[in-house]
Amino acid sequence: MKKIITISREFGSGGGSIGKIVAEKLGYEYYDKAIILQAAREFGIDVERMVQWDEKVPFAFGFGQSLFEFYNKPLDEKLFNAQKQVIRKLGEKGNCVIVGRNANSILKEYDNSLHVFITADLYWRVKYMKAEKMKDFSEQKIIEKMRSVDKMRRKYCAHYTDTEFGVAEYYDLCLCSSSLGIEACADTICTLAKL
Repeated sequence: MKKIITISREFGSGGGSIGKIVAEKLGYEYYDKAIILQAAREFGIDVERMVQWDEKVPFAFGFGQSLFEFYNKPLDEKLFNAQKQVIRKLGEKGNCVIVGRNANSILKEYDNSLHVFITADLYWRVKYMKAEKMKDFSEQKIIEKMRSVDKMRRKYCAHYTDTEFGVAEYYDLCLCSSSLGIEACADTICTLAKL
């Protein structure tokens, strides 16, 4: 049985909802953005700054850093490392579903893990977000937000993990929620987790 399930997802694909269903069905703990707050508390880092940098590439992305900066790492590097330590602790504890935060790369060497990517058709995602979380937004604004968030996630993933966000080789399973539906995706993950 898989003790760690990570779910990476496109914005609006229902990955968080799928993760919650999986955690409930398996009796596992569910972790998402709360990991950031936990990391901040454990490492004495300002929560406001941590949330500000969540899944974002540092401002100096692409520019070299001096040897002094190597020892005095910028805040964003400290935040990622703090978050990584928390994710590893959760992985060691097991029986958990972790959504986002590049957990698939951070926990890739852990046994008994299942790494999942959730994708969906653009217009299904718009409809889902309009119904669930962005009711007061126009379709155009939702599309802009989806593209912006997914672009940030790709850059963040590439910068911190040297992998590519959404590329199948970095996951054990890729599912399309617009084709399968939220419940079927969750059921598929649960079935595979029990093997």
